[in-house]
Amino acid sequence: MKRILIYVLVVTVAAFAISCGVANNNRVVEQNRIVVLDPGHFHAGLLQMHRVEGMCDTVSVYAPEGPELGGYLYNINYYNNRKHDPTQWVVEQYVGDDFLEKMLQEKRGNTVVISGNNKKKTRYIYESINAGYNVLADKPMAISTEDFALLEKAYELAEDKGLILYELMTERYDIYNIVEKALLHNKDVFGELQKGTKDEPAVYMESVHYFCRLSSSGKASSRPAWYYDVEQQGEGIADVTTHLIDLVQWSCFPDKSIRYGKDVVLTDAEHWPTLVTLEEYAQSTRTEAFPEYLQKDINEEGVLEVMANGTLAFEMNGVNVGIKVTWPYLTPQGGSGTSQSIKRGSRATLEILQSAETDYKKNFYIVRNDGVDAEKFDAALQKAIADLNGEEPYITLTAEADGRYLVEFSQESRSSHENHFGLVAESYFRYIKAGKAPRWERDNALSKYWITTEGVALAKSKDKE
Repeated sequence: MKRILIYVLVVTVAAFAISCGVANNNRVVEQNRIVVLDPGHFHAGLLQMHRVEGMCDTVSVYAPEGPELGGYLYNINYYNNRKHDPTQWVVEQYVGDDFLEKMLQEKRGNTVVISGNNKKKTRYIYESINAGYNVLADKPMAISTEDFALLEKAYELAEDKGLILYELMTERYDIYNIVEKALLHNKDVFGELQKGTKDEPAVYMESVHYFCRLSSSGKASSRPAWYYDVEQQGEGIADVTTHLIDLVQWSCFPDKSIRYGKDVVLTDAEHWPTLVTLEEYAQSTRTEAFPEYLQKDINEEGVLEVMANGTLAFEMNGVNVGIKVTWPYLTPQGGSGTSQSIKRGSRATLEILQSAETDYKKNFYIVRNDGVDAEKFDAALQKAIADLNGEEPYITLTAEADGRYLVEFSQESRSSHENHFGLVAESYFRYIKAGKAPRWERDNALSKYWITTEGVALAKSKDKE
C-alpha cells in the first residue's frame, strides 16, 4: 500500500523561500537541499544535528514505513526542540513501497544522503547518480566484490555527469588523528615511515565495537533485526575497517592517489564469528525469534554465528599495514569501544591507545626509538608541539620514562564523534561549490573498497580449504 505523509512546518511560499535560500538582488538563490533515502541508520540524522552553512532547512525523506524511519524522525524532532541550539528542519516525507522510484522521479534536491542497510546501499548510490543527484553516503559503500564493481561504475558515471560521490569519513576530524598526521610528517620527530613486514607491520590499527550496550539502568541498546546478517550489514572486515584504511591513506599518504592494482597488494585476510544466542539477539533487536534470513548462520546448538571479526594485511605503497576489527556481543561493565593505532617511523613510534587500562579514554604517546639522540629529539618535539599550538595552546606534552611522551589535548579542542558529521558535510559542500572533489578522494575510496571486498572473498575462500 502506498501512502504519502507530508509534515511541513512552513506553509507559505515566502516562508519556503526563506528556508531554502537567501535574498540576492531581490532574487532567491536556492541553497543545497538534501534528500534522505531510506534512513536505516542513525548516522543519517546526525548530519542534521546542527545546521550546516549553505544547506537548505527543508529536507525530503523517502522511505518505507517502519521503525527505522521513526527513529530518524524522532532524532530530527529532538534537534528541532532542544533548548540549546535548536535546529529548524522542515521535513517532507514520502512513505510507500515505491519510495525509491518516487525519489528518482521527483528530484526535490541536489544531494541524496544514504545511510542504512548496506546490501541496498551500492544500488541506491548508482541509481541516485544515474538520476542526476550528487551523493553523500555513509560507510560502507560496498560489502561484496559485486558491490565493488557497481561502485566503480557509479564513480565513472558521476564523473561523466559532473556529479560528486562522497563518503562520510568522520575520523579525519578527530583531533588525535589530526595531530598524529602532522607529527607523522615531521622528519625531525618521526623520521621516515618504515616499511615493516607482514608479521610486524609499520602501521597497525585495531578497533573493538559491541553489538549491545547496557545503560546505567540495564536497558540494552537497540539494533535492527537485519544488523546481524552479514549479507545485509557486511562482515566486520567490510564495515568498520573502512574508517581505519581511510586513516592510513589520509595520514600516511596525504593528497595522493592510491590505486588498486598498482599501489596496493592484499597479502592476507582472516575472519571468525561472534556467537549470539537467541536470548541475546532478542535483547538487542526486541524480536522473539531469528528471522528466516538468519537460518543459514545458525549452528547445530541453535546459536547464531555472525562473521563480525577479522584481520586484513596489505601493502600500500610498499608499507605493510595490519588491520583488526572485533565485535563481541556485550560491552563490559563500565566500558566502551576500544582502539589502537601504531605508526612506526625511523626516529619515533606514534601510539594512540584506548582500552580498559586507559579507563576507556584515548591516550596519545610519542616513543623515541633506541639510538636516537635524546636531547636533539626532545628539542625537535618541543618545537613541533609549539608550532602546532600557535598563539592559542591546546596541546600539553609530558615527558615520561624511557623516551616516552604523553600528548594531551584541551577539552575545547576535542569534538565528539557526532559533531564530526557536520564537519564532513561542510567539506562536502565546499566540493559542491567548487564543482568537483580531488581525484585522490575517488581513487582512495576505490582502493579501500577493493581491499575490503577482496579481503572478504579471500577469507571466505579459506573456509573451503
